[in-house]
Amino acid sequence: MAADAPSWADQWGAGGISVLGEEEEDTKAKSESKKKTADGKGGFNKAKAAAMVGAHKIKSGASNGFKWVKNQCQKKNSATK
Repeated sequence: MAADAPSWADQWGAGGISVLGEEEEDTKAKSESKKKTADGKGGFNKAKAAAMVGAHKIKSGASNGFKWVKNQCQKKNSATK
């Protein structure tokens, strides 16, 4: 059984079994990180656009709310005079 399996040095030493697998994984990791970077910029732009739309809605809603309150107060004051 010991003769069938590679030794520890063959598996983990320089130029062993895992060296080829590590090189392939490094190449895959680099290409995936480039994809994530490109996708991340698109996601950031989408998030920025959504935040701008949300801020605009909040601003207009607050403005309309203040106008409504102002109109309600003016109606009460004009009715009591």
